[in-house]
Amino acid sequence: MAVEPLSQDRSDRQLRICLVSDFFYPRIGGVELHQYQLAQCLLQRGHKVIVITGTYAGRESATERQGVRYVTNGLKVYYCPQMSLYNQASMPTLYTFFPLFRNIILRERIDIVHGHQTTSALVHECVLHARTMGIKAVFTDHSLFGFANTAAIHINKVMKFTLSDIDHVITVSHCSKENLVLRAFLDPQQVAVIPNAVDMSKFTPNPSAAPNPKERINIVILSRLVYRKGLDLAVEVIPKVCARFPNVHFIIGGDGNKRLLVEEMREKYQLHDRVELLGAVPHDEVRNVLVRGHIFLNCSLTEAFCIAILEAVSCGLFAVSTRVGGVPEILPRHMIRFADPAVDDLVEAIADAIPLAQDLKPWEWHNEVKHMYNWHDVAERTERVYRKVLLTPRLPLIERLRKYYECGPWAGKLFCMAVALDHLIWRMLEWIFPADEVDIALETDALSAEHRLAM
Repeated sequence: MAVEPLSQDRSDRQLRICLVSDFFYPRIGGVELHQYQLAQCLLQRGHKVIVITGTYAGRESATERQGVRYVTNGLKVYYCPQMSLYNQASMPTLYTFFPLFRNIILRERIDIVHGHQTTSALVHECVLHARTMGIKAVFTDHSLFGFANTAAIHINKVMKFTLSDIDHVITVSHCSKENLVLRAFLDPQQVAVIPNAVDMSKFTPNPSAAPNPKERINIVILSRLVYRKGLDLAVEVIPKVCARFPNVHFIIGGDGNKRLLVEEMREKYQLHDRVELLGAVPHDEVRNVLVRGHIFLNCSLTEAFCIAILEAVSCGLFAVSTRVGGVPEILPRHMIRFADPAVDDLVEAIADAIPLAQDLKPWEWHNEVKHMYNWHDVAERTERVYRKVLLTPRLPLIERLRKYYECGPWAGKLFCMAVALDHLIWRMLEWIFPADEVDIALETDALSAEHRLAM
């Protein structure tokens, strides 16, 4: 049985959506939270949503994930047997994942495959397989990449391949849109800007948790302690700020390969009583850390959006950030101070923010930010993209090959060979494992799922 297409006279029917990424719960980050919140809001809007991700292996049972799991509101997650190569990004499998992916798509009768994050090999494979099967595909980019270094050149070519036959693209900021359009040679009209959001009900102010700002100023740094987040800048900024302002203390939460650098800085300048290291902070404890501060410091070298700034301002903190990527688009100027990614500029920005942090209005800022960003608005705008692409005609194989052929004199031919082989594998799977047999298994699977949820 073929997947039911969306007809123009039923534009309000339930959609069946598959979110795909290597990065999902139990890992916590901007991409993971975006998918989780988007899925929950789409479920509330009456749609069917599943997630396909890789295996999560850990020493504790709470972090181990393989097989089918159910999370909040019955969101079905397929933790597929994909080997993690680096930082949870799976190893490319080319075509070996296709049979399992096809089985999942047919069982769940998916209308749209929505991939998230450029660095996820699983996304690129699933988008290719979905388009081969005639399923509509949407891609959301969450990061910025350069044009000159070796890694960026390779990832940009992969993006050109994947997005040559994509139905629509979403980015989280206008800066990210410009970056992706230039990297993948896209038509700007094919790219929509839908920002991230924050569940403001979980990030409320608590002025009593922070010390009197007239006596002591707490500056919070809460991020992964890695190079991209500007920790090399932070370890130079902190001693200068402490020397200049005796009443300033730093609270640093997070973990990463730059943590040793922070510990060495604290030891070198004897700042043990003024720099508090919390280590990795569970997401449900982030708000409790933020409300202890008056200023939130973001030293990122590249950032497409930065949800952490929204969370901090929602908790009533004044933000100081490097002027990079899409960060200037996030908040009005009375809530944030910008600096170039340089030590002296950051120190001066913090110096300007300290007097302002002594006269904050946390609840006013919280209510203001709450009306700016909302996950239900993000889900509604994303749904509009889904319904738009479902009304577009299905391209024949020859037209798809033409698009790939235009990717370059050599790359175009390789891309066409890869797509043709993918199409051949799909036809073989259709012959060996007919879709009708997979659909029969769907009814049994749905009944067992309901039974498990009821228990």
